[in-house]
Amino acid sequence: MIARNKSIFLTLLLLAGTGSAFAETPASLTSGYAAEAAKAAPGFAPSAQRGQSFISKQWGVSQKMGSCTTCHGTDLKADGKHVITDKRIAPLAPAANPERFTSLAKVEKWFKRNCTEVVGRECTAAEKADFIQFVTQGG
Repeated sequence: MIARNKSIFLTLLLLAGTGSAFAETPASLTSGYAAEAAKAAPGFAPSAQRGQSFISKQWGVSQKMGSCTTCHGTDLKADGKHVITDKRIAPLAPAANPERFTSLAKVEKWFKRNCTEVVGRECTAAEKADFIQFVTQGG
């Protein structure tokens, strides 16, 4: 699993640029995750519809954090609120929060933490690509 995550990280790093002066974009991150997903499923293309289903799915891992929308809400352009800590969560949609999905390190950190807590496992590259596709296009 660690080798797979390193592979995803390196693929995304190469696609996003190699210098610290280069910020990632939601599109470059989506492309990187899609390229990684296509290794396991040739022809994979990110889907906003699958992303929407993923975000709203009740995973059943945690009673308090059943889905992504539990904390982020259904309007991804609005602030969310963590159900346990009560802390404000900035909007997920890049349209409302231009800093979203501009740092691979932050994206990986939050996917790892949130997927583990809500989904009960690390998210796949395909799920990450679909998630960002939805948040960028439909959220």
